[in-house]
Amino acid sequence: MSLNANARTAVLLDPYPLWLDAVAHVLARIQIDVVGTTTSPNEALELISSLGPDMLVVEISAWDADLDGIGCLRRACNRFPDLKAVVFSAYEDTQHVDAALEAGAVAYVIKAADPEDFASAIRQAFDHSIYFPGARRSTPALRASVDESPGLTRREIEILKVMAEGHTNAQLAKMLWVTEQTVKFHLSNIYRKLDVSNRTEASRWAQMNGLLPVVAAPGNAA
Repeated sequence: MSLNANARTAVLLDPYPLWLDAVAHVLARIQIDVVGTTTSPNEALELISSLGPDMLVVEISAWDADLDGIGCLRRACNRFPDLKAVVFSAYEDTQHVDAALEAGAVAYVIKAADPEDFASAIRQAFDHSIYFPGARRSTPALRASVDESPGLTRREIEILKVMAEGHTNAQLAKMLWVTEQTVKFHLSNIYRKLDVSNRTEASRWAQMNGLLPVVAAPGNAA
């Protein structure tokens, strides 16, 4: 395979070869070289170790007898902290989304997404200013908020903070590169855990618990 020396590289994991071909086609259009493809989570880890790609694109439904897609994702992100992991999955429920993000994925894209949206998500995976930071890059202030929150995950804290700043579900979906339905799943979990019923009450909780900056009144300088 002839590779562009300046191109970013990727390893692809999906249980279906047809999807491997489809993803490789999209990546080729945005100058990302696919250096390895596999249907096996164990083989994906071997390819990452031997080829040192910049990115892993993984369908978390892939599995071996002793390792599933989430396990592969977690091991890859732990072993190779500079690796950008993007989940491209048919699963749209909040449990799989949360599990993937907690395992280290920087983006979660549903397979029903438009190919251009998937391509944009891949591009933006390399831009830390677009994606919410993962657990490995969380700040001390964020960790403190998580520790004190009523069971919210880091991802839920991040979503709550941005929602409380006034962003709509559509804007959140674009920032996360997921569907609005996935955002609604997250918000539903947040409301349940905070025992609130709407965005206003959740935003008030965020303000009271220090997730939003406090703006000092004029003339009240310390």
